[in-house]
Amino acid sequence: MGGSTGRLPYTRSRMATERDYYDILGVARGASDDEVKRSFRRLAQQWHPDVNTETGADDRFKEINEAYQVLSDPQRRQAYDLFGRVGVGGTGGEGYGPFAGFGGFGDLFDSFFGGQTAGATRRGRPPAGADLRYDLRLTFDEAIKGVEKEISFTAMARCDRCSGSGAAPGTSPVTCPQCGGSGEMRQVRSTMLGQMVNVTMCGRCRGQGRIIESACGACAGEGRVERKRSLRVSVPAGIDEGHQIRLSGEGEQGPRGGPPGNLYVVTHVEPHPALRRQETELYFELPLSISQAALGARLPVPTPDGEEFVDVKPGTQPGTEIRLRGRGVPHLRRSGQRGDLHVLVDVRVPARLTGRQRELLEAFAAEAGERDGAAGPDHTDPLAPTGAGAGARRRRKGGIRDRLKDAIS
Repeated sequence: MGGSTGRLPYTRSRMATERDYYDILGVARGASDDEVKRSFRRLAQQWHPDVNTETGADDRFKEINEAYQVLSDPQRRQAYDLFGRVGVGGTGGEGYGPFAGFGGFGDLFDSFFGGQTAGATRRGRPPAGADLRYDLRLTFDEAIKGVEKEISFTAMARCDRCSGSGAAPGTSPVTCPQCGGSGEMRQVRSTMLGQMVNVTMCGRCRGQGRIIESACGACAGEGRVERKRSLRVSVPAGIDEGHQIRLSGEGEQGPRGGPPGNLYVVTHVEPHPALRRQETELYFELPLSISQAALGARLPVPTPDGEEFVDVKPGTQPGTEIRLRGRGVPHLRRSGQRGDLHVLVDVRVPARLTGRQRELLEAFAAEAGERDGAAGPDHTDPLAPTGAGAGARRRRKGGIRDRLKDAIS
């Protein structure tokens, strides 16, 4: 039958004898993956139709490739070792095996685990549109009190000409002839356990079960076009930096009538020049002079609702906290409730004093009974007077003046 090499040509009828895959590749059943690969490469080079012009070389090469596809896959190789060719897609009659009558092994699993019965179609849904993100800038006041903003952006929207179907006006999508409208292709293989059903998405309709024979000219069959949109977004009071507002169904339109995605509005809040925010609490540092801290004062404090005066009690110490309840940030999830405003007292010591100021402080120190003390000749006094009375004076060691110097230094 052709050729003087003495080899028996491999024809399609001979392949039907179903030789053992290990014999085809010339390896033992316990061969490693590397041994299988090396043998395949050697035989493929020998029997490739571009190299070997012998009659039947093409079929021989296909047989070698088929054996390698099974033995190089660990799962398929295990199935082949257990059940032979029927375990990896060998031929068999309808209802072959212990599960005959169920219409296939895949249908048996469908019946047990809530799937659809044999013959039922499962049409794929059109894919949903993409989610979108919009970054929204807010002032501190807008974030605290809430605001309504109008935003504009460009996104894919439903085509008005075809109403999102993708088909030209006057036409409609038709059932896919390749999958019969199921959106999937089923390949049935018989094994000793029954029929194995391999389900894949239909390549012609992309799993949708319908195809468009005459596409809409405005959207080229996509069912959507790019369009500029405007929306009004209600920003709740108390929103903070990085919070997201989800607008369901306001994202991009899905192709060919698919559902739209969502729009996520991400907020970015400008900081306040004086107030510091921590969730629902606000903090403000109130600068006080020594006299204000000692004598008391009534001073203005900024709040989200405007300026408000607070009373500083006489003798207020540095770091004292004055809490204004309900003057903070509104709670997002607790309507009608707000955080507090924390006023932190910051007593500031003057860096330099006039002569008169120095005399008054020294008089105060003397009145307070602070004992005297003198600075050394090389001592640099940061509180040295800048006006009259610049001569040498006795200094009270450990008095208020020394405390001021320690605070400044």
